[in-house]
Amino acid sequence: MDELSPVRFEHHREALGIGESAPRLSWRVAAEPGWRQAAYELAIGDEVFTAASAQSVLVPWPAAPLRPREGKIVRVRVNGADGSVSDWSDPATVERGLDAASWQARLIEPGQHLERGPAALLRREFTVDGAVALARLYATAHGVYVAEINGRRVGDDVLAPGWTSYHRRLRYQTYDVTGLLRPGVNAIGFQVADGWWRGRLGFVADARDTYGTSLGLLAQLEITGTDGARVVIGTGRAWRCATGPILAADLYDGERYDAARELPGWSRPGFDDAGWDACRVGDLDVATLVAPDGPPVRATEGLVIRETITTPSGKTVLDFGQNLVGRLRVRVSGRRGATVTIGHAEVLEDGELGVRPLRTARATDSYTLRGDSAGTQGDGEEWEPEFTIHGFRYAEVAGDYDDLEAVAVVYHSDLERTGWFACSDDLLTRLHDNVVWGMRGNFVDVPTDCPQRDERLGWTGDLQVFAPTAAYLYDCAGFLASWLKDLAADQTREGTVPLFVPRVDFPGPFQRPAPTAGWGDAAVIVPWVAYQRFGDDGLLRRQYPSMRAWVDGLTASLGPGTLFDQPALQLGDWLDPAAPPDAPWASATDPHLVATAYRAHVAGLLARIAAALGEEADAAKYAELAGSVRQAFQDEYVSPRGRIVSDTQTAYALALEFGLLPDPDQRARAGRRLVELVRAKGHHVATGFLGTPLICDALTGAGAVDDAYQLLRQTGCPSWLYPVTMGATTIWERWDAMLPDGSVNPGAMTSFNHYAFGAVADWMHRVIGGLAPASPGYRELRIEPRPGGGLTWARTSHLTPYGLAEVSWRREHQTITVDVTVPAGSTATVVLPESAPVQAGPGRHQFIGACRDAAEESQ
Repeated sequence: MDELSPVRFEHHREALGIGESAPRLSWRVAAEPGWRQAAYELAIGDEVFTAASAQSVLVPWPAAPLRPREGKIVRVRVNGADGSVSDWSDPATVERGLDAASWQARLIEPGQHLERGPAALLRREFTVDGAVALARLYATAHGVYVAEINGRRVGDDVLAPGWTSYHRRLRYQTYDVTGLLRPGVNAIGFQVADGWWRGRLGFVADARDTYGTSLGLLAQLEITGTDGARVVIGTGRAWRCATGPILAADLYDGERYDAARELPGWSRPGFDDAGWDACRVGDLDVATLVAPDGPPVRATEGLVIRETITTPSGKTVLDFGQNLVGRLRVRVSGRRGATVTIGHAEVLEDGELGVRPLRTARATDSYTLRGDSAGTQGDGEEWEPEFTIHGFRYAEVAGDYDDLEAVAVVYHSDLERTGWFACSDDLLTRLHDNVVWGMRGNFVDVPTDCPQRDERLGWTGDLQVFAPTAAYLYDCAGFLASWLKDLAADQTREGTVPLFVPRVDFPGPFQRPAPTAGWGDAAVIVPWVAYQRFGDDGLLRRQYPSMRAWVDGLTASLGPGTLFDQPALQLGDWLDPAAPPDAPWASATDPHLVATAYRAHVAGLLARIAAALGEEADAAKYAELAGSVRQAFQDEYVSPRGRIVSDTQTAYALALEFGLLPDPDQRARAGRRLVELVRAKGHHVATGFLGTPLICDALTGAGAVDDAYQLLRQTGCPSWLYPVTMGATTIWERWDAMLPDGSVNPGAMTSFNHYAFGAVADWMHRVIGGLAPASPGYRELRIEPRPGGGLTWARTSHLTPYGLAEVSWRREHQTITVDVTVPAGSTATVVLPESAPVQAGPGRHQFIGACRDAAEESQ
C-alpha cells in the first residue's frame, strides 16, 4: 500500500480537549488496485489491540476509557487480504478535556463594568515555581472571548466559545499553553465582549440580552511541573477587571476601537492594575459545559482589493471582488485621534454602498489612531476588529487619515474541504463556486441563513435542504453533530422544533415554536443525511429520541393518518418566484399540501432509521404512520389519474420524490405533467425553498433529464444562472434579489449570500458528475454520470471517509470516456449511458461507452 493516514478521533480535526472518553477511530488507506484490508492493529499508548476486520471508519475504541486530562498516542497498521502488512501510521495524539467534577474555577463577572458595548478586560498575575512540563488552559465565557498569557495571544480561533443553546450546552475550549509560561511571575488576561450572549440577536429591533445581562468568564489554567505536580489557577475573586480600547463590539453593528485608550502590557506581569475593579463571582452550572464537536471559527483566507471606487457622492469604496464573511485588516497612518470608519455591504445601489438590505444592522467598524507619538515609526498602525464579522464585498472607508491599506480576512468554521466540481460550462462551474462561498459565509459556528443583516439565525429548514450539498463540499460531521445536539436541547416538551437553532424567542409570532413542516423536519432529515454521507450510526442513535419526539408530537396533535393542516401558518414553499416581495410565504403551492407531503416523507425516513438501529417495533409503527399519511395526501390532493391540487412544479416534485404516488400510472402521469409545467415556464425556475432541491431529481426520475439540464442552464430570471450573469459570487436568497436593471429587490428581506437555492449542487454532483453514495459513508459508490445540456466534460471528486473518490468524463461525437477512482475500502457500481451496470473495486479505472453527441442536445 502507498500510504496510511494518521488516526482520526470521532470527527475532530484536532483532538485536544475532546469530550468523548472512548472516541471512535478512523483512518484512510491509499493502496494498489485490488488491495483490501483484512485486519488492523491499534497501538494506544503501550497497548496493542488487534482485530480481524475490514472496518476503518468509526472503529470502536478498544482501550480503557480516557480519564479527564488523559492523553494517548495512537497509531495504526493494517493487514491486507493478500498478506501484506503496512508500516505503522504517523502518531496521532488524543487528549480528553475536563468533566464537571474537574472544574475548580468560578464564573466571574466584571464588577461595575456591566454596560453593554465595551469589551471587558480581566486579568490576574501568578507565580510559576520551576520548569513547566505541560500547561492547559480551559476557558469559556458568557459572551465571546480572547485570552492572552504574558502578552501573547492564546490560540488562533475567534468568537469563542461559539453559539450554542447556552443554558443547556455551553462549550469550553482547551488550549496548549505550555510554551507561553515561564518560571517566576506570569500574567493571564482575557477580553470578553457581548457576542451572541447579550448583544443584538435576531430581526426584532433592539433585541438584546437573549441569554443574560452580564458578561462572564470561566477559565482554569492547569500547570504541570517537571516533577509531576499540578497547580491550578482559576477565575475567582482575585481577578481584576476594567475596560480598554474596545468601546463597542457587536456582531451586527460592528466594533469601535480607540487606540489612544490602549493599556500597553495589560496582560503582562508587572502591569499596575491598582485602579481596576475587583471581579464578582457569578453563577454557572458546570454540568452544562461541553467540549466542542467540530472545529472553531478561524481566518482561512485573505483577499486583496480588486478595485478602488469613487462613488457618485465622492465616497471611497473598496471592492474585493467576492462576497465574503469576515472583516478588514487595515494598516493606516495619520494623526493621533483621527478616526477611520469602515462600512460594509454586499452590493452597490445607485453606485453607493448598498446598506438597505442590511436593515437595522450598522455593519460599521471604526478605528481611532494612536498617532506617531505612540511609536508607529511612519509605517502605519495595523488593526483588525476582534469581536464582530460582516457579510460584504464592498467596504466604504472614510476619515481623516494619510494612507490606508486593507485586506479582507475571510472567517468561517474551519472545516476540511472534501468536494469539488467543474464542467465545460463556465457558468455552471461559477455557480458551483458560488455555492461553496455561500456555505463558507454561512457556516460560522452555526448554519446561518444570511451573514450580513440583522438576522443570521440557524434556520432549520434552510439547513435540511442544503445538508446533502454541505456534506459533500466539506467535512461538516462534527459541525452538524453539535448543531443537532442544540436542536434536541431546544425542542419543546411536545417535541416541537424551533424555526431556528439555537432557539431565540422573539415577541410576536416567534415567541413560542409552532410545528412547521420542512423546518421542524430537520430533526429527522439532517441526521439521516449525516448518516448517509459520513456513516455515523452513533449520531443516529443519539438523535433518535429527538426524531421520535418530533414525529410523535405531530401525531399527538394531528392524529395518526391525517393531513398536516394545523397550525394554519406554514412557511410552505418559501420564496416561490411568484410570491410578492413582502409575502415570501405566499407561494403558488398549497402550504398544507407541502406540509402533508413532508409529514409522510419524514415518517417513512424514521421507519428506515428505526430499522437501521434495530428498533423493529418502531420501524413497523412509523411505516404504518407513513402509509396512513400518504393515503390522506392521495385522498385530499391527488386525482385518480395523477393530477395534483395546486398543479405546480413543487406539488409534483414533492409527490414524485417523496414516493407519494405508488400507483405506476399515477406516477407516470404526474411525471408528464411536471414536464409540461416546466416547459410552460420556458424552463425558468418556479419553485421555492422546499421545491427547488427536488425539481431536477424529479425531472430526472421522470425520464426528462434534458429538461432538468435546460432548467439548470437557463440564464433568464428566475433561474440559477441569472445571478451568475449579474455578477453574483454567492447564492442569493431571492431569485431576483437584484433586478435586471441592476436595482435591488424592493422587499425588506434581500440577502445576497444565502445557501438554500444552492442545494442544486447535490444534483450536479450526483447526476452531472455522477458520484453518489450507494451505502452509508460511501462504503459503496454509485457512479452514473448523465451527460446532457451540451456539456462535453465534467469532473467531480469527494474525499469520502474511506479516501478520495473521483469521476471525470468527457465525450466526443457519440463516445463517452469515464475515468473513475474508487478508494480502498469501497466498491462501486458504474453505470454508463446505454450500458449495463458493472462493478469496480478500489483503484483507478477507465470505461468507454456509447452516448449521445453533445451537439444533438438542447442547450
